[in-house]
Amino acid sequence: MLILITNDDGIDAPALLPLKQALDRVADTLVFAPDHNWSASGHPKTMHKPLRADPITLPDGSAAFVSTAPPPDCVALAMLGVAEHKPDMVVSGINHGANLGYDVFYSGTVAAAVEATIDGLPALAISRERPDEEMAEAVSRGVHDSLAEAEDVDYAPIAAYCARLAQKVIEQGLPANTFLNINFPKAPWSEIEGIAVTRLGQRVYRDQLVTRADPRGRVYYWIGGLPPRGVADHGTDIWALENNLISITPVNLDLTGHRLIEDLKRWNLEELPFNDDE
Repeated sequence: MLILITNDDGIDAPALLPLKQALDRVADTLVFAPDHNWSASGHPKTMHKPLRADPITLPDGSAAFVSTAPPPDCVALAMLGVAEHKPDMVVSGINHGANLGYDVFYSGTVAAAVEATIDGLPALAISRERPDEEMAEAVSRGVHDSLAEAEDVDYAPIAAYCARLAQKVIEQGLPANTFLNINFPKAPWSEIEGIAVTRLGQRVYRDQLVTRADPRGRVYYWIGGLPPRGVADHGTDIWALENNLISITPVNLDLTGHRLIEDLKRWNLEELPFNDDE
């Protein structure tokens, strides 16, 4: 069993090595991570420029790859043969900042897990909530990179739990087209109350347009504002973190609005003209 480990915070993210060392106790591991931060990058697919993937040695002496690719393409490169052996599982994280509700559409951490799921591999996307005060200050300053240094986090117990969860997934398997999105609350490990199997909640974004001018007088923009909130309905991932619970959410790639199919059939859409001549 070979577990591929990637993230969207980059090869130097402080949570990467603790996660790798915890997963070493479960299976063989290979780190294949981006060379810089790809937070909120969504699911880019590199089609029109070359990608690089260079072998490096991690601080613990193990081999790894650092790549110019975004997180999902790190998975793709490994699967397509850059790595000597194809992985059997992908673990993405531990992200510095929660990925809750609608965040799954923006998150590079989740995108790597989605890419693995598309390739038929079991996958985990792992994130830890960041204190709101830190995020608010960072956003107000237009900072979107390398925020982990601002908070001293002991990732060892989080990584150990992730390794146990990965072992359980290896034993039990996951349904096709499904991955697990795991979020840890920002509380110290000793204050975490337990786990909850959850559904995706409703994120409430509070973006604001910040307009500035460069030295030549040309206008440019930041998308700023306060950190997102969420509707803490019971049973959602947002509710779980607000109650100091670890949230484990199964996410399926089938985005079909199944409940609407029969309603759409009653719209008599076949009677709409195909062109302006009808």
